[in-house]
Amino acid sequence: MMIRSLVRFARRQLHTIVCREIIKPSSPTPSHLKTYNLSVIDQIIPHAYMPMIAFYPNTSIYRSSHDKTHDLKNSLSQTLTKYYPFAGRLPKVAPVFVDCNDNGVEFLEASIDSTLSDFLKNSQHEDLDQFFPHGLVYCNSNSRDDVLENEEVIIPLAVQVNHFECGGVAVAVSMSHKIADGSSLVQFINDWATMTRFFSDKHEHEVLVDPKFISVESIKLNYIGDSLDYESKDCVTRSFVFPNSKINELKLKVKAITSQCVEPITNATRVEVLSWLLYKCVVGATTKNNSGSFKPTGVYHALNLRNMMIESMPEKSIGNFAVAIEMETNNESEISAESFINDLKMKKLELLGIRNIETVFDLFTQADLEEIKMNDDHMYMCSSMCGFPGYEIDFGWGKPVKVTIAGNLRKNSFILMDTPNRDGIEALVCLGKQDMATIQSDNELLAFC
Repeated sequence: MMIRSLVRFARRQLHTIVCREIIKPSSPTPSHLKTYNLSVIDQIIPHAYMPMIAFYPNTSIYRSSHDKTHDLKNSLSQTLTKYYPFAGRLPKVAPVFVDCNDNGVEFLEASIDSTLSDFLKNSQHEDLDQFFPHGLVYCNSNSRDDVLENEEVIIPLAVQVNHFECGGVAVAVSMSHKIADGSSLVQFINDWATMTRFFSDKHEHEVLVDPKFISVESIKLNYIGDSLDYESKDCVTRSFVFPNSKINELKLKVKAITSQCVEPITNATRVEVLSWLLYKCVVGATTKNNSGSFKPTGVYHALNLRNMMIESMPEKSIGNFAVAIEMETNNESEISAESFINDLKMKKLELLGIRNIETVFDLFTQADLEEIKMNDDHMYMCSSMCGFPGYEIDFGWGKPVKVTIAGNLRKNSFILMDTPNRDGIEALVCLGKQDMATIQSDNELLAFC
């Protein structure tokens, strides 16, 4: 039965689109907010969509799926009055601002030819893509849909609500990376969920949804942006789950193997030790598949700036407020736990000395943009969404049973996310197919899964 189910998932589409419409803000954006300038970080971000999806079992709270989506649409309209740039439009090429024209976001409904439990049990990561409108996952947005291909502007946000046969539902949200980062995406979905709960409970008082859009001066970089290899035909994304008990074992291992080093590591975080382990294993896989020949490499590690500067930003700051620190590996000894983790800690400390976000913007403005591109084939990319309240997203149906990112990531990258109840970390890893096959049988990596 399992094999037959896997074949079924692999060979035919699971979804049928039953409704498409545009949801506009419930009240017009004030004239003084009609133009939202993109920051220097926004402008150097590649054109890509961040695709997040949350799965919910049937709770029988609503009599029908129609009643459920009715509340979702109304609450989305209300939420967009606060997230007004998300309902605007921006040019496809080198945008410098969002036209906050209240043209709205796309809202699609789909019927899924499966139960929720069957899908979660039998699907592969790539099966998630069809849950998103127009296949808006990373850089697929402008290549697979004639409607989008002919448009000269980009719709920053699109939503698809997917109804399973069992009454379960998956809410999929794709947001343009040009206007915000992963922290902003999770915050938006949480605010939308909060608004939906109050709509369904028929509360009369206003719900507090208070995102912080940072006003920046208009600046044009004339920068087209990176061309990240999201759509490589030779890569695949897979999930590895590390329970906290195993991560604690890994921390003890790191402490033991560095105890006699010049800089022993006694206080490594979960993200630090997992980043090291994943990097060590994927570089090892690449070396093995390259006839045992090591090539100089490195990793870009993305860090959320909001609480890392002297003048911290509001928690609900919406935009791109992350930077990628670069760590080079010129020889195999630099992949040791001591070298990697201490280097990561040192670069974090350097960020703590930055005064404020305006200082960060100035650094990017003055930088040679060609030198900060992150499309080097030999570099890996690591980012963490641990601590983001993904599993707190409650539309009134309870907390989700699974929250994850869809689509193939950039080749040679990994994203770390909390598991339900924060009892571990899920790593989404994207590698070339040969390297993926190698790490999937890597005993050192699997010992902590």
